[in-house]
Amino acid sequence: MSGTRVLERPEVLVFDVNETLIDIEALAPYFAEFFGDRDVLREWFGLLVTYSMTVTMSDCYLDFFSLGKATLQMLGEIHGVQLSADDVAALSGRMATMPAHPDVAQGLSQLRNDGYRLVALTNSPSRPGHPTPLENAGLAGYFERQLSVDTLRAFKPATLLYQHTAQELVVPPAACLMVAAHAWDTIGAQAGGFRGAFVARAGNAPLRAEGVHQPDFVARDLIDLAQQLTDAFEK
Repeated sequence: MSGTRVLERPEVLVFDVNETLIDIEALAPYFAEFFGDRDVLREWFGLLVTYSMTVTMSDCYLDFFSLGKATLQMLGEIHGVQLSADDVAALSGRMATMPAHPDVAQGLSQLRNDGYRLVALTNSPSRPGHPTPLENAGLAGYFERQLSVDTLRAFKPATLLYQHTAQELVVPPAACLMVAAHAWDTIGAQAGGFRGAFVARAGNAPLRAEGVHQPDFVARDLIDLAQQLTDAFEK
C-alpha cells in the first residue's frame, strides 16, 4: 500500500480484463509462428495500446479486436512479414479465448466472499452472439456487470469511462477501486475519481513520477490484493 492516507473501504472493485485477469502471453506462440520471436507480442500490444489512445483522442473509434488486427498488419509491414487475411483474422479468435492467470479465480472468489461488488471494465468489444473473453476464460460468473468501452466509443484511460462506470453502478467514483496491471489504467481511473490498485503482472510496473497519481495498493496478484484489502479495512 502506498502513502499514509486513511482510506475508506471501497464498495466496488472495477477490473481491467486484458493482462490483469487473462494472460496475453497465451498469444506468444502466434507471434513466434509468424515473426519468429514470441517477444514480438509485447511490441504488438504496445502498438495496440498506443493506437487505442490515438483513435480515442482523434475521434475515429474502431473496436479493440479490429484495432488489434490493424496494428498486426502494421507490425507485419514494419518487420517485412507477409500476413494473409486468414493469418490476421485468426488473431481476433485468439484474443477472445485467452486463459485466466492462475491466481485469478481464487482471488476473485475471496474478494467476492469479502463482500465487494465485482465489475469488469474492458477495452475488448461486446459482440452480440459471441461469448465475452471473461466467459471464455470461465470467469464471468464472478462479475455483477461486464462493461465495455464500446458503449462510449472511447478507450481507457479516458476519464469519462470511469465516471460513466460509477454512474452505471449508482455509486460515487470514490466508492470504486480500479484494479489493473497497467499504470495508464489506474492513473486514468484515479483522475476520474476512483482509487487505484496496481497488479504487478510480468512486464509491468507502476509509473513512479512526481505529479502522477500513484496507486493506493500495489499487489503481486489478486490473492495478495485480497489480503492487503483485508489488512487495510477489516481491522
